[in-house]
Amino acid sequence: MLTLYNTLTKKKQEFKPLHGNEVGLYTCGPTVYDYAHIGNLRTYLFEDILKRTLFANGYAIKHVMNITDVGHLTSDADEGEDKMEKGSKREGKSAWDIAKFYTGAFRQNLRDLNITEPDIWCRATDHIPEQIDWIKKLEEKGFTYRTSDGIYFDTSKFPNYGALSGQKLTDLKEGARVEKNREKHNPTDFALWKFSPKGEKRQMEWDSPWGKGFPGWHIECSTMSVKYLGETFDIHCGGIDHIPTHHTNEIAQAEAVTGKPLAQFWVHGEFLVLKEKRMGKSEGNLITIQTLKDKGYDPLAYRLLCLGTHYRQKLTFSWEALDSAQRTLDNLYALTAGLGKPGTILATYEKKFIAAVNDDLNTPKGLAVVWDLLKSSEPAESKKATLLKFDEVLGLKLAGAQPIVIPDTIKKISQERQAKRDVKDWQSADALRGQIETAGFSVDDTPAGSVIKKLRK
Repeated sequence: MLTLYNTLTKKKQEFKPLHGNEVGLYTCGPTVYDYAHIGNLRTYLFEDILKRTLFANGYAIKHVMNITDVGHLTSDADEGEDKMEKGSKREGKSAWDIAKFYTGAFRQNLRDLNITEPDIWCRATDHIPEQIDWIKKLEEKGFTYRTSDGIYFDTSKFPNYGALSGQKLTDLKEGARVEKNREKHNPTDFALWKFSPKGEKRQMEWDSPWGKGFPGWHIECSTMSVKYLGETFDIHCGGIDHIPTHHTNEIAQAEAVTGKPLAQFWVHGEFLVLKEKRMGKSEGNLITIQTLKDKGYDPLAYRLLCLGTHYRQKLTFSWEALDSAQRTLDNLYALTAGLGKPGTILATYEKKFIAAVNDDLNTPKGLAVVWDLLKSSEPAESKKATLLKFDEVLGLKLAGAQPIVIPDTIKKISQERQAKRDVKDWQSADALRGQIETAGFSVDDTPAGSVIKKLRK
């Protein structure tokens, strides 16, 4: 039985698809004005684990992800510069070229992290007519009003506004996240359509019944998710920063039109932090996948680092933690390669692993099952087959692990070192470790025993 924590109901619930064996999954994609940082990518990693776990449970999945290439302003209060225009000015390229380049960079990040791509990529700029049509419907139903800078959604006319965050409309005040706009009827009202500034031609603007302009950020996800997955679909995902504004506004504008729940499950991942500070572009503390690669890390070491912490818990990033994850990944590859050809899957361990990830994607517990398996006395070929089965969810590319040829002399020194460790002669053991490293190898002590590897260059 698969259970997931539903942000909407504030509890773990058994997951059952709305339509037989088919799962409709929508994951909020990137705003393609700059590189994604590893904090952003933690969200896409947890969503990939969710998707792989759904596959492991035998479900067919239709996965849709948006690409925000217009309308995401620098302020949640619908003020400031469009991020695409900002990226254009920063690099001296057109907003369209910026969107194309950073979409490609994002897709490369997914490949580096072995994240499965969605079935449908949908760009906001490809769906302007659908967004205009949705705003028309909201207007017809009396949910909109006009200001000098755009068409806004009146949140006071949607009684359940704030249900996702657990806040009542009357409790929501203008403050740090929402700047003052004197023309707004309520502090929480949000733009559906923004007018192009008078006397200024934007790179991205379209004609509409209300005037030339561009869509607000939130409207794209409501229209595109419903277009491809239906008025109510199974799971909507994103980072926790989307809960109070973006996803709350998605729900309001979608359900105001359809009168139906937008998604039955809302699943959110926690932040990656640096010493209790969130990683973000505004904080100026970005680390990208390319940063990791330039420093000699395998991007899958970062994937493994994320798997070691539950997706609903904050993960504190440090280079020391990534070093440890890289060593663990190297050890997993060496141990897996040393098991030879795969044989029969061990049903008992497979059941334990699936039970772990089915418990709200508990990957730390799943990894514990991996080490229990490696430490066991089960036949090597069965261990190998079972590990590869686990990896269909973990996504660490264990099948590609290649055996390392270890010279007999190094094996002998390692055995001598282990004998010294057994009698707690740590000084002699350390000296033997030094001999191994001088010869171009390393030795790591893992829960499954000592592992010899070639030193990374």
